[in-house]
Amino acid sequence: MRRILITGVSGVGKSTVLAALSARGLRAVDTDYGGYCSPDPAAPPPKPTAEPGWVWYEARIRALLDEETGDALFVGGCVPNQGRFYPEFDRVVLLTAPPATVRRRLAERPGNDYGKRPGELERALADQAEVEPLLRAGATAVVDTDAPLADVVDAIVAHAFG
Repeated sequence: MRRILITGVSGVGKSTVLAALSARGLRAVDTDYGGYCSPDPAAPPPKPTAEPGWVWYEARIRALLDEETGDALFVGGCVPNQGRFYPEFDRVVLLTAPPATVRRRLAERPGNDYGKRPGELERALADQAEVEPLLRAGATAVVDTDAPLADVVDAIVAHAFG
């Protein structure tokens, strides 16, 4: 089974891409939801939805990556401890978008309020400038999500199985 990490800073489209992969019948897990993140990598999550600054709950991520279900597993997230798991992924896809697109998406997206409270948008854009270069260094592919969603997903699938 192939394991593909979909990463990138807030607002680049990770959740949207994961939903589109799932709609194509592929297994996709968004680690911002479902109790995959915690304030401490060794502590069970206190709630099912991640908060900014949280990390992967390592036992749960390890169990997810140890599953042998289907041809591929797409895992989405961007957390400080994800690098510990890079050796377990066959591919690491960095999603990116221009800052103006990130700004618009964070302001308009439904179902996730991150980026709407005072200071969060500025923090997200600073993360893009500071964190994205680090993510780029570990990526096996970089995909610009300013393109049509179908093209973005096609590029990811081609890289995953190429």
